[in-house]
This record gives sequence, C-alpha cells and structure tokens, in this order.
Amino acid sequence: MSQSGPDTGSAHTARRIATLTVSALAVLIAPPLYLLLDLAVVGRLGGTELAALGVATLVLSVISTQLTFLSYGTTARSARRFGAGDRPGAVAEGVQASWIAVFVGAVMVAVMYPLAPVVMRILVGTGSARSEQVIDDATDWLRIAMFGVPLILLSMAGNGWMRGVQDTRRPVLYVIAGLSVAAVLVVGLTHGVAFFPRWGLPGSAVANLIGQGITGMLFAVRVIRAARGSSTLRPDRKVMRAQLVMARDLVVRSLSFQICFLSAAAVAARFGVSAVAAHQVVLQLWEFMSLFLDSLAIAAQALVGAALGAGTVGAAVGVARKVTVVSAAAAGVMAAVFAVGASTIPRLFTSDKEILDAIVVPWWFFVAMLPIAGVVFALDGVLLGSGDARFLRTATLFAALVGFLPLIWLSLAFDWGLAGIWSGLVVFMVCRLAAVGLRIRSGQWRRTGVDA
Repeated sequence: MSQSGPDTGSAHTARRIATLTVSALAVLIAPPLYLLLDLAVVGRLGGTELAALGVATLVLSVISTQLTFLSYGTTARSARRFGAGDRPGAVAEGVQASWIAVFVGAVMVAVMYPLAPVVMRILVGTGSARSEQVIDDATDWLRIAMFGVPLILLSMAGNGWMRGVQDTRRPVLYVIAGLSVAAVLVVGLTHGVAFFPRWGLPGSAVANLIGQGITGMLFAVRVIRAARGSSTLRPDRKVMRAQLVMARDLVVRSLSFQICFLSAAAVAARFGVSAVAAHQVVLQLWEFMSLFLDSLAIAAQALVGAALGAGTVGAAVGVARKVTVVSAAAAGVMAAVFAVGASTIPRLFTSDKEILDAIVVPWWFFVAMLPIAGVVFALDGVLLGSGDARFLRTATLFAALVGFLPLIWLSLAFDWGLAGIWSGLVVFMVCRLAAVGLRIRSGQWRRTGVDA
C-alpha cells in the first residue's frame, strides 16, 4: 500500500497499526527463517561445515545489527517529513541513507576481507586440525558473503524510508523475492541438485550473496524511481551528517544490547553445559518475541513520526497510547501461553533432563519480562519516531551499566547461577521501563519531534 501523503483520517487507526506491524514482522522474520534453511542444508555436509557456517553468519549478523540505524533512523526522519506533507523530502532521506549504505558497506568489505581469517581464529581458537578447517571454511564463506554487505545496507535504508512513507507492501515483496531465489540456490549449489554444480559450503555463501543482491537492487531501483527528476539523487552532506549523528546514538544503544547479552552468555557458560544450553534456549525464545514486539514498535515509529511531522501532537499521543496498549496486551497473552506451556514447550527443543531442569529458572523470569517488554518496546518506538535517539542511547547505557552488568558479574562471583543472570535481565528491562515511562510523561519527546 502506497500513499502520496499522510492520511489524517485513518493513519492512526488500529488498521494502520496492524498493517504496518504485519509488514514489519514479515521483513524482520524472513531472514531468520532463511538462516534456519541454510543451517539445515549445510548441516548435511557435515559438522565442520555447519560449525563454519555458524561462526561466519554470526560475524555477518553482528555487523548488520550494528548498522540497523539505516533502517530505524531513516524511518523516523522520513516519517516526520511525510507527515509534514513533504513526500519528496521523505524520499530524499531514503536517497541519502542509501548513499551512506554504499559508502559504509564498501568500507566494511575493504576492512573485513583481509581480516576475516584473523576474526575467525579469535572466535574458533586453534589447537586441532578440525579447528583449522573450520577457520578456513568460515573465512571462505565470509569473504564471499561480505560482498553482499552494501546490498544488505541498501535494503535497510530502503525499508527505513518506505516505512516512513507507509509503503507497506513493496518491502515485503522485495525481501521475499530475494530470499526465495536464495532458498532455491542454497539447496542447488550446496548439494548439486538438478542442473546446479555442487559447490559445497561456498555454494551457501553465493546463494546468500545473490539473494541479498536481488533484494538490495530492488530497493535501490525503487528509491531511484521515486526520486527521479529531482536533485535529491546526489549525495547531500548536510542530510547525511544529520543522519550519522542519529546513527551514532543508535549504534551505541545497539552495542549496549550486544554487550549485555554476550556477557550473559559468557557468565552462563561458567555454570556448566546444561546451564548455558538452558540459557540459550530461553534466550532464543526471547529474541523471537523481540521480533514480534519490535514490529509493533516500528508501527509506532512510523505513525508517531508522521503525526509529529504534521504538527498534530494530539494524534501522536493517541498513537503512542494505542500502540502501547496493543503491545502490552499482546505480550501479556504470549506470557500466559508460555506460562501454561512451561512443562511442554521446552521439550520441543531438548529431551535432556538436566537441561530441562535448568530451564525452569530462566523460564519464569522470561514469562515475567514479557509484559514489561511489551510496554518498553512500544515506548521505544514512540521515542524513535520523535527523533529522541540521544535519550534512548543514554537510558539504555544507564540500564546496562547500573542495572544489568553489576548483577551479571555478582552472579558469577557469588555463584547465583541462571537466577542471577536473568534477574539482571529483568532489572535491565525495569530500568528501561522507568526511563522511557518518565520521558513520555515529561512530554519532552513531543517537543523533540516537533522541533525535528
């Protein structure tokens, strides 16, 4: 669905929230689903190849995660221009974000290509012939797939400005088109099915590269067509500088999350194999739920940004309230589902009795966190839509440094086990809830959005 300007009559209804949420969720969930297919296909080659793919995709994922500002920051800026009735300006934000994607992507390729074996050696370690083979295979995979980074970033920029102008259909089609081709190629090129050559693990990297290339080029063609005939196709240092200022805040915020969850995994590993396995199972469920809640936050971001851009502060407040209620209710329902399924859902992931016994502790922390997360994610989306990224950066850093990390390392020192780790995660979420809640009540986010 495309619009040429803000829909003041219906943009803030539950239907628009639902449409934006479904579109965002489809785009967010498609890559993890493709990765599961990739893992299943490569897993049939052997354990060494599977380990190499796991390590290489982890590196690619970390790089991509740190650059999500191209999506979230661009959505906020484009939405405010779109709300002000300046659709060309909203498209211009997408053009400049796309230039940043190309420049940053090229730098990432130039840096990571020669460093790939060094990074893999740090992650995998040495000491055996099998480790050396994993390092070599992972290096080869990453060096091929890295050439897709500029295209991945182009997709992020494209998603950002198209969400901002509330074009909900095309991003889903573009992502599905690229990943559908990749899904066929990963089976064909990895195992030599039908008329495809059998390339083994490098075939997986080529499939990934081609799939990302198709999606990235579709977004690039779309932004060029939308800006055709205007001067916005040229790089604009002023706009790019403003985007990079917001990017700085979002990157620091993202790094805070990464540090927290890497610390949690590192400490869990010190409590034994069963503990770290249980922690990872529950954490994967948390990350899946985060994708769902994040899609609602993206809807809030686009609609709040458009409302503030139009100067309709009351409408922005209404959207904030409605999305928060929907997100909290959805999280509450899912918490109830996981509570009822506490004895059965974990068995879908493992039959190991020690792991199942260990899961019990983090499971109930996870259930308790979900309703809190429903509110936090929604309000994060509201603040991002208003351009209040600097506050979110500071609040997240505070929650990590004061709430989470002390409890994590105290858990290790005093042997509190998974209960200590997940207590830290809950405190981290509660600190974020207090911070964003106070910010919303203060009304400063509205003034920030109107000024922006």
